[in-house]
Amino acid sequence: MCATFFPITWEKFKTVNQNNSYMADILKEHLSLVQVDAALQSADIRGIGLLDMLAESGHQKAELFAMIAAHSGMESTELSSTEPPNSAARLITADIALRYRIVPLRKSSEALFLAFGDPLNLETIDTLRYLFKEPIEIRAALPEQIDAALNRLYPETDESAQSILLQMDEDEALLFDEDSEIETEDEEPIIRLVNLLIMEGFRSRASDIHLEPLSREFRVRYRIDGILREVEGPPRRLHPSVISRIKIMSNMKISEKRLPQDGRIEIRVMGRDIDLRVSSIPTNHGESIVMRILDKKSLALGLPNLGFFSADQQAFEKLIKLPDGILLITGPTGSGKTTTLYACLNHLNRPDRKIITIEDPVEYQLSGINQVHVRPDIGLTFSTALRSILRQAPNIIMIGEIRDRETAEIAVNSALTGHLVLSTLHTNDAPSAVTRLLDIGVKPFLVSSSVRAIMAQRLVRTICEHCKIEVRPTEAEKTLVGSVDRLFKGEGCASCGQTGYTGRKGIFELLNIDDEVRHMIYSGVTAAELRTKARELGMRTLREDGLRKVGNGITTLSEVLRVTMRDEA
Repeated sequence: MCATFFPITWEKFKTVNQNNSYMADILKEHLSLVQVDAALQSADIRGIGLLDMLAESGHQKAELFAMIAAHSGMESTELSSTEPPNSAARLITADIALRYRIVPLRKSSEALFLAFGDPLNLETIDTLRYLFKEPIEIRAALPEQIDAALNRLYPETDESAQSILLQMDEDEALLFDEDSEIETEDEEPIIRLVNLLIMEGFRSRASDIHLEPLSREFRVRYRIDGILREVEGPPRRLHPSVISRIKIMSNMKISEKRLPQDGRIEIRVMGRDIDLRVSSIPTNHGESIVMRILDKKSLALGLPNLGFFSADQQAFEKLIKLPDGILLITGPTGSGKTTTLYACLNHLNRPDRKIITIEDPVEYQLSGINQVHVRPDIGLTFSTALRSILRQAPNIIMIGEIRDRETAEIAVNSALTGHLVLSTLHTNDAPSAVTRLLDIGVKPFLVSSSVRAIMAQRLVRTICEHCKIEVRPTEAEKTLVGSVDRLFKGEGCASCGQTGYTGRKGIFELLNIDDEVRHMIYSGVTAAELRTKARELGMRTLREDGLRKVGNGITTLSEVLRVTMRDEA
């Protein structure tokens, strides 16, 4: 087996909620019970650490952390920007330091001194004592100080793909036999190369990493802000080694090269816990892999971050606070539907509400919410799961996608019996969702009586604030955007990769199902007729909402035209 300690997956030994509970018991000896309990409840709802929650209310985090460390019989230490000295990096390998999040401090004749950020994690502490085979003394330091010290002592950015490849001669490039499932001690260059590809994707804000074998090259592309960008890839001969390494990390079968496979990697990159959802598919030139990057920090996303104007956000918040009915989010793949659903759940997540989700797959784990992973291979489909969870007496149900008649009818019945149902459909605009439900086989009177609102959405790239400049609109642009004297665009800079854009925001089309629209649905009108009536009643189309954001300097006209169809007259 491989001699390196670099992890195939970096596991979390305790969840945030478990740590919060342990810390709360300790801090109750020093602080008010009411204060600690209130902070614990808020921290669990928001999915953050208890110390961070208490720090927001005015407590000194360092003092609280010292109390936790003292309770564990551990001394605490402060790591400044210059401590420990750079020479300390030679005391332990980068692999071990990064895997266990430990910082070497110094070495004396008695012991090796290490700093660790989780004094309650006794399992890791025991592992470290066994691992080093010598006496060690562990000091507690704040996790953010640990991360800062690790980034300084073991800078991950020092290596480039080119420097790794230069270390590999022709023999090292063939680390895996075509059918080999055994790692060797010479795999370290490939391990570092794969981790570099992941780190670069994460640092570039990529949502996906595409590794594609072509006839004469190994193509690597990152999807950044919805647009694929090709980067310099490794030599074609490294394709089998890189793919095998990723399949090992994601627990796929290395020997299976004829069928598609799915896997998952949990890893820590640049101090952040991320999940990689991995998909492999055989092509005529070898296996192609796509890794979807799921950053757990994005779970803090709230409704204001989605891109609503204030009035639109208030209208949307009223809809998701309704006691029952169906709220549908529609749009093509990659339009941000799942992100919007998670933002809704974060907004609605309270101790007095029971929320259950049915997803395929569960992309993010939400604190305080019951999440069900659909598994059709064992008969756990959307419809069977939905039928069962109704016995769990939930207040709110989130269905990842309504795909068939059975799921749609159970969702409708759930809405009619006092549940709020959030779900998605693949349609181009909001009125088309009604037609889609009718085509699936749901009766018109059930659609009209259960659906409360439908929101279509797209994602547009936002102008980079570092290189944003004002431009004079042309007459053609004034015709589209309206009477404006100025527009904005990004010139392109290092911050945005010379694209002029950084990040994405949503544009929205919200159809409220009022009595007049409900009567039209019951009468079986077409989507075009429904769309015309909705616009008469004040519905703003995707393009119109996008043009408002162009006029406000959020995005550009070309972005809105790229993602929206021409509005129906």
